[in-house]
Amino acid sequence: MALRNIAIIAHVDHGKTTLVDELLKQSGAFRENQRVDERVMDSNDLEKERGITILAKATSVVWKDTRINIVDTPGHADFGGEVERILSMVDGAIVLVDAAEGPMPQTKFVVGKALKVGLKPIVAINKIDRPDARADEVVNEVFDLFAALDATDEQLDFHILYGSGRAGWMNTSPEGPTDQGLGPLLDLVVDHVPEPPVAEGPFTMIGTLLEANPYLGRIITGRINSGTLKPNQPVKVLGQDGKTVETGRVSKILAFRGIERQPIEEAQAGDIVAIAGLSKGTVADTFCDPSVTTALTAQPIDPPTVTMSFIVNDSPLAGTEGDKVTSRVIRDRLFKEAEGNVALKIEEAPGKESFYVSGRGELQLAVLIETMRREGFEIAVSRPRVVMHKDEETGQLMEPIEEVVIDVDEEHSGVVVQKMAERKGEMVELRPSGGDRVRLRFFAPTRGLIGYQSELLTDTRGTAIMNRLFHDYQPFKGEIGGRNQGVLLSNQSGEAVAYAMFNLEDRGPMVIDPGDKVYAGMIVGIHTRDNDLEVNVLKGKQLTNIRSAGKDEAVKLTPPVRMTLDRALSWIQDDELVEVTPKSIRLRKLYLDPNERKRFEKSRAAG
Repeated sequence: MALRNIAIIAHVDHGKTTLVDELLKQSGAFRENQRVDERVMDSNDLEKERGITILAKATSVVWKDTRINIVDTPGHADFGGEVERILSMVDGAIVLVDAAEGPMPQTKFVVGKALKVGLKPIVAINKIDRPDARADEVVNEVFDLFAALDATDEQLDFHILYGSGRAGWMNTSPEGPTDQGLGPLLDLVVDHVPEPPVAEGPFTMIGTLLEANPYLGRIITGRINSGTLKPNQPVKVLGQDGKTVETGRVSKILAFRGIERQPIEEAQAGDIVAIAGLSKGTVADTFCDPSVTTALTAQPIDPPTVTMSFIVNDSPLAGTEGDKVTSRVIRDRLFKEAEGNVALKIEEAPGKESFYVSGRGELQLAVLIETMRREGFEIAVSRPRVVMHKDEETGQLMEPIEEVVIDVDEEHSGVVVQKMAERKGEMVELRPSGGDRVRLRFFAPTRGLIGYQSELLTDTRGTAIMNRLFHDYQPFKGEIGGRNQGVLLSNQSGEAVAYAMFNLEDRGPMVIDPGDKVYAGMIVGIHTRDNDLEVNVLKGKQLTNIRSAGKDEAVKLTPPVRMTLDRALSWIQDDELVEVTPKSIRLRKLYLDPNERKRFEKSRAAG
């Protein structure tokens, strides 16, 4: 059977996973009576909740005697480590673009990588049935984007389809016809995407995706570069340096058939398969026949730009809500994550009680923390910090700069420009994007953007859409002002009392509910002024045996400020931590003892 390997590239929420659903349905991958979830490729809970693709996944459809392997790539740049590896497995790409929004920064990120490895994209203008669709302008924007990314003449001569993934049709004209379904798209893939190249020689394959399976152990997915592979065949694993990592036998070969993975007896060169049976081989390693001596070259991975400290939870409530609290189990879990996620870097701190975890952005690290808390871990995490480095030639301190695109209603554009200027953002473009909205483009330091998402939504009444993309390293831009409010700290341990919280309301909004467990040094509210204040949230009403003339009014509390994990990470300061457990997200000071806090402040002021 003929083979084609393609990736689907799109910005977050442009309909990539929905299109894959329709491709599977129309190609007969599901039985007539089979119940199928919506967005079937978003397999883990976090992907379904957030509506984003975090992990790249493969599937396949059969169309007119050709098997088409489809890889669904993450649209978010924070998960770019997945994207860079995936593109080495495929020979073509469908670039899916929203008919109203046009190409966005995350599209640019993945398309840039795809063009660099020489893929010839097919452009699909999706959501053509939107009332604000502007198909012709979007096609011109895609062409300009390709040109700006140094596409070759051959890549610029791309095929264009229009349609709606949700309605399940694509055609060469925006008007249709719609009765051919997604056939025109699949025909284009068969006719214009080249067959996978097959090298001469024995079996070789680069590991591209890694997952742990409770029954089969480590499963490595990749495209076979040359030769064939059968179960029980001896293989060896070569690292990027050419040294042998391990030798062993393949216990099982799994091929992608629809959304299922089925065991097969022989895998041919060019096919994308998953293999089990090896315990050490990982992503970017070469899996090969024992006679092979040179490793295949893997795609380079962009460096991490943000780092956080993961600390063993030492609060008075430690161990009361989670069952994985020791540094050993946290260490094992983090190193296991780093094995499969090449964009993550883990380092042990000198005291062994904390770990430095570096990644592409806050979202990638927040997803890791959320996954760990659902597995029963208790950890304390610090505020994200950017990874700086010194220029070898000039000795200047360099910091990561991001390209930021903000779509916002015209009336709110002034406050966005002002806030971005305060965060050392430099505006490079302002243009209308239709419907009384404008698109603002900035180059801004990563550290200035930490925590800006929630502030932006408040300033624009939830109407702004912000997209970020790593641009390059530039000289340090100077100090950026931080949070201008202090915090309210509990001075005792116990359960918060509504009466005490009611009397503290004029000091600032609370971040806890009555009845919540608190401890000394825990943050219970946001101070209206810029200094920290210790308060007593345990103080009950003094009861006497004298009746008052009027009936006591029931205490009516203002609802607290809800601190989600993402918001908490961006809100805290350098001397504060977020305590994450399976049941709670608490904010606290790094030093719970007030005397230690004062010593820390003095040393910081002196240093």
